[in-house]
Amino acid sequence: MSFETPIQFPCGAVMKNRFMLAPMTNTQSFEDGQLSDEELHWLTMRAKGQFGLVMTCASHVQQIGKGFPGQLGIYHDQHIPGHQKLASSIQAQGSLTLIQLHHAGMRSPAELIGQAPVCPSRNEKYGARALSEQEVQILKEDFIKAAVRAKKSGYDGVEIHGAHGYILTQFLSSKINNRTDEYGGSFHNRARILFEIVDGIRIACGSNFLLGIRLSPERFGMKLPEIRELSQNLIDDGKIDFLDISLWDYLKFPEEEEFKNQALLEYFTSLDLKNVLLTIAGKIRNGSDVRKVLDQGVDFATIGRSAILHHNFPLKVIENPDFTPTKTPVTEKYLFKEGLSEKFIHYLKKWPNFVAEKTDS
Repeated sequence: MSFETPIQFPCGAVMKNRFMLAPMTNTQSFEDGQLSDEELHWLTMRAKGQFGLVMTCASHVQQIGKGFPGQLGIYHDQHIPGHQKLASSIQAQGSLTLIQLHHAGMRSPAELIGQAPVCPSRNEKYGARALSEQEVQILKEDFIKAAVRAKKSGYDGVEIHGAHGYILTQFLSSKINNRTDEYGGSFHNRARILFEIVDGIRIACGSNFLLGIRLSPERFGMKLPEIRELSQNLIDDGKIDFLDISLWDYLKFPEEEEFKNQALLEYFTSLDLKNVLLTIAGKIRNGSDVRKVLDQGVDFATIGRSAILHHNFPLKVIENPDFTPTKTPVTEKYLFKEGLSEKFIHYLKKWPNFVAEKTDS
């Protein structure tokens, strides 16, 4: 399979190659959720580097759902002009662009949102209060309203963030979700809000709007059989265009002892995908890794770390299928040249052995 082969989503959108920029926390925008020139530059540079699909960072659909400083927001109409500028700048390079719709739930830092975070159920560890039934309905509507804003902004579509322990994961988790209404209890009930959001977006934004969902099968109480069943149900429902599975490491085996007979990835490539496309993320670092996941039935690869190191990672791999990124740690000067701001570099200093302690003079 060629890295350059275009692929078409069920909605009709065409992606020019097999490379998607992962939605990455970068802390570069303003505290009121407005787009900054730094975030615009970072993302547009990846489009110039020929990522076939450029996705924004997780963008919160409610102010109370903010998950990190400098997060790009889409919870208010005032954010639309910035998103219009971002979407058009990326599309001018021939790339599709999506915004990732997000709410951190119990993982919203109280000092950022100025109040206790919210969760499907009260959570003492995170100091989170339970959402009322009315607030669950408002949350659902705010995801849908954010998608409508994305369409007004000119994005090709949206990805719903249902992974990594954020609010939709919290609903899915039997460990976290202790509700006794129609949004708790059975897995069908715990997944209800997700299907209602998908349905609402499809109705509000139409059949030609690109719609994906990100899931993670482990951590935060996630159970592999449930997430696999959920994935198949979403496919069978016929309303999503792609499934984005975050594996942490595409080579890893499941944490759950009874499922270690095959690699985690195989549980998702073996789904009956019908016409829904599959992408995965998790340590896809070089050309060889990209080739391996595509050969296993993944439609396009989601690139994070290597996209930070090389804004033109797709071009590098297309030119040399055995391309391996520069070794880390790298200097701050190197990262500035790759389109990162001081804020993003400061954030990356939390990553072990990524940013060199001494910078170039």
